[in-house]
Amino acid sequence: MTTTENHEDLNGVRHSLDALEKRLETLTAQMERTQIADYVQLLNRPFSLFWRNALGGLSRGVGIAVGFTIFASTILYVLQVLGALNLPIIGDYIADIVRIVQHQLEGKTY
Repeated sequence: MTTTENHEDLNGVRHSLDALEKRLETLTAQMERTQIADYVQLLNRPFSLFWRNALGGLSRGVGIAVGFTIFASTILYVLQVLGALNLPIIGDYIADIVRIVQHQLEGKTY
């Protein structure tokens, strides 16, 4: 083997190592962006994980309740406005629905 062939082999190995180093740097940057270390740390503290999940579930429940209340009150308001228009068939039906809901909200039975 001559020194030229030896030199070419070393260049090939050097090129492969440079490509491997670039790939490892890319992989390291991607892993840092996914925050795997934070996730593993969270898994190692089960009480913290439980607390975060409980707080998240409570927040979702309150949000759903508030959202549904706003949605239902808007629908009732629209139905009351439509009922006040005295539309022939629809007005009576809507008025009955509004009356039933108002009785339920007041605690009376229908």
